[in-house]
Amino acid sequence: MNRRPTVLAAITLTTVTALCLSACGNDGKDTKTNDKITGAETGTKASASPSPSAADSAARPRITFPSYAKNVFEYEKTGNAVKDTVFSDSTLSINSVDDAVFQGSTGTKALGFYNTDKALSSQITYIQGYIDAGETWIGETTYRDWKVTLSGETKAYVSYCSDESKAFIENKKTKKVDRSPATSRSYVLYHSKLVRNAKGVWQTTDVVSNRGDKTCQP
Repeated sequence: MNRRPTVLAAITLTTVTALCLSACGNDGKDTKTNDKITGAETGTKASASPSPSAADSAARPRITFPSYAKNVFEYEKTGNAVKDTVFSDSTLSINSVDDAVFQGSTGTKALGFYNTDKALSSQITYIQGYIDAGETWIGETTYRDWKVTLSGETKAYVSYCSDESKAFIENKKTKKVDRSPATSRSYVLYHSKLVRNAKGVWQTTDVVSNRGDKTCQP
């Protein structure tokens, strides 16, 4: 089953290529240790993702998932503290969007804390789609194949795949769940841009995606 397609899916090949080239530059040079990091697995805390370092002093909003849904983040640590903080805030950006879906509100604190500019406006439209349809999602979404590239001291590019094959749309009123079998469109390739703000938080400013991308399919 596909979770509701993001409004960011309709993008030009030029934009995808530009972000991909930026995001896939030199990650292979870093020493990596294998880790499996689960974000919001129990729906009780966002700190299940890597602990932030550059912005520990920032008043980070609480993100809470319901018991029927979770995001799992599979990631190989780079050993670079800045890159791993970028990864952490990227996962929290993802969680903040789903948190807003579960709350049925586009005005949550976390959404605007971890997203800004084009990313924020697009995610608001995405969340509103759930609200207008009276829907939510249940199950598990896995995010893997992460690549993080820094551009100077305040910009970064992140790419990753999502596996939505175990996530399903549920009607809030009827509780009916669409358990259609997974297809190629259950797998999505994302490229995002992040900028570090004055508080040290790496905010997602732009996201592009390609649903059904072959590189993300099993």
